[in-house]
Amino acid sequence: MSKLDARLKETADRINTALDALLPKPQGPEARLIEAMRYAALAGGKRLRPFFTLEAGRIFDADEASLMRAAVAIECVHTYSLIHDDLPCMDDDDLRRGRPTLHRAFDEATALLAGDAFLTFAFEVMAEPATHHDPQMRCKLIAGLAKASGALGMVAGQAADMAGDDIGSDLIAVTRMNRLKTGALINFAVDAGALIGCASDAEKTALTRYAHDIGLAFQMVDDLLDAEGVVRDTGKAVGKDKARGKVNFVTVMGADATRERVRMLADQAKRHLSIFGPRAQVLLEAVDFIVTRRH
Repeated sequence: MSKLDARLKETADRINTALDALLPKPQGPEARLIEAMRYAALAGGKRLRPFFTLEAGRIFDADEASLMRAAVAIECVHTYSLIHDDLPCMDDDDLRRGRPTLHRAFDEATALLAGDAFLTFAFEVMAEPATHHDPQMRCKLIAGLAKASGALGMVAGQAADMAGDDIGSDLIAVTRMNRLKTGALINFAVDAGALIGCASDAEKTALTRYAHDIGLAFQMVDDLLDAEGVVRDTGKAVGKDKARGKVNFVTVMGADATRERVRMLADQAKRHLSIFGPRAQVLLEAVDFIVTRRH
């Protein structure tokens, strides 16, 4: 197992353990809601956003406990977004991470409420003193997560995705949609690590540019997997965008040009890390993981 594989597994295991400990146990009238939340949260997944928070913060020897709690909060927002993305009124998906989506395993209303609960729980975790001793730092983290998640961030990207051709079908429109829908939370995941680590302005800029490039590359690979992948590897339905007439990087540029753009972004992302030297080795290796993944 490579160092990167070990770190990814360690992060996933620690996030699963933390979520298991922090989420309420199913009991009382709200037991079904809590069961649904635990079903969604503990289903596995790459935990890439928490990984980026932890690894960005480790460049600066940031407090591990603070990084972990920020990472958990970010993963809760990501989980909420997946639950809502899968709903019949959005993408109407039946499979997520190789299992029935939450609204299929439970019901639509429970899934909707579970997503709502994850969104609010994320800010509860971020606001607690255990996340950081400095209330000003907690406020910065809360504000950053809110901006990345909301009407000028991830939610805006989802709205644009649902609007389809109404937002435009050129590369500029598709890039903007995905910078918001996928990139905004990845950006904040990296930014949170830099923030907790008290990075300098130049260091923050380098990491922000890195996050921007890997966020776009991540989505381009997602679009390639949707066009060319198989369910056995991806753990979710494929060919969805074409079937629904949605625009994405592959429909706009074609598969070959999309792969070339992924390679360009990967090279660019690595260059942004050069100021950190060997301290950013794990983040450097993560670039190749993102562009070669099959799920």
